[in-house]
Amino acid sequence: MNWDKIEGNWKQLKGSVQAQWGKLTDDDIDVVEGNREKLAGRIQEQYGISRDEAERQIDDWLGR
Repeated sequence: MNWDKIEGNWKQLKGSVQAQWGKLTDDDIDVVEGNREKLAGRIQEQYGISRDEAERQIDDWLGR
């Protein structure tokens, strides 16, 4: 799935994002608003991982 589709369907995908990254709060997910950069930043902050690792996790999630 490409990121444009993610942004367009963000409200429907919130549950999937929260299931994947359980430490993200509802507020985190609302702030992201489908923006990949914001999502990577929130994952990085909440999980204490590198930006590259957050991007890798997002790519893995997209591949499912």
